[in-house]
Amino acid sequence: MTPKIPVSTPSASGWRAKLQLYLRLIRLDRPIGIFLLLWPALWALWLAGAGHPPWRVVLIFILGVVLMRSAGCAINDFADRHLDGQVARTKERPLAAGLIQPWEALAVFGVLSFLAFLLVLLLDWTTVALSGVALALAVLYPFTKRYTQLPQLFLGAAFGWAVPMAYSAVAGQIPPVAWLLFAATVVWALIYDTQYAMVDREDDLKAGIQSSAILFGRYDRLIIGLLQLLFFGLMSLIGLLTQRGFWYFAGLGGAALLALHHQYLIRNRDPVGCFEAFLKNNYLGMLIFLGLLLDYAA
Repeated sequence: MTPKIPVSTPSASGWRAKLQLYLRLIRLDRPIGIFLLLWPALWALWLAGAGHPPWRVVLIFILGVVLMRSAGCAINDFADRHLDGQVARTKERPLAAGLIQPWEALAVFGVLSFLAFLLVLLLDWTTVALSGVALALAVLYPFTKRYTQLPQLFLGAAFGWAVPMAYSAVAGQIPPVAWLLFAATVVWALIYDTQYAMVDREDDLKAGIQSSAILFGRYDRLIIGLLQLLFFGLMSLIGLLTQRGFWYFAGLGGAALLALHHQYLIRNRDPVGCFEAFLKNNYLGMLIFLGLLLDYAA
């Protein structure tokens, strides 16, 4: 069965009720997407800044992550407004339920994107230019579910684009190791978003939505395992190239143990277990960051 996600219906009237609907639209009550976008940005900021990124830049990126993830939810729900009603997990989203209009979702996306653009203007012009790619990826991703069986790759690119932006903002250049970290982030997104897609696989098949979970079929757990090996291989290589020490690899080891636990959670392909594995990727990203933090502080 699909995991039940509590949905609160606004009880207030007028602008307060509308505000609650907008907050549900951008899913501020479910911050997992913010964390999954934030951890690679923090990895990149700490690596690019050799453990001492400017706090002003860190704050800009944290706020930018919150704004762009929220904007991404709005444009995602606009793109999926005719599909979400056919999926048990998403049918009560405000747009799918008819509680707000499509133009409102577009307006929310526009306002949040504009605020994120104002933030990035505080950085160098190369980073500003890179932000245009980030916006294009955020808009493109929701529509890929109709045309490719690997929309998770586009999600990974959208979530990982903070990596070259962070290097540009802190180091003034994008070295090869930054692209390795970008590739690792794309692989990680393919892992956790496949786990997420396993929750909706039956509904997605009926609705005609494509996903990596459908593409991988009965080999899903095996392919996720191979992708996990690739991810940790890339992160280990990054650690060697940047001359990281004990604490970094300890954090990586803890994250690897957590990845094994994710395999246990998805062993029966039960939607509840798959959703739990997806959520716990937040702790995986956090362990890697804590390892970096301690390693540079040691």
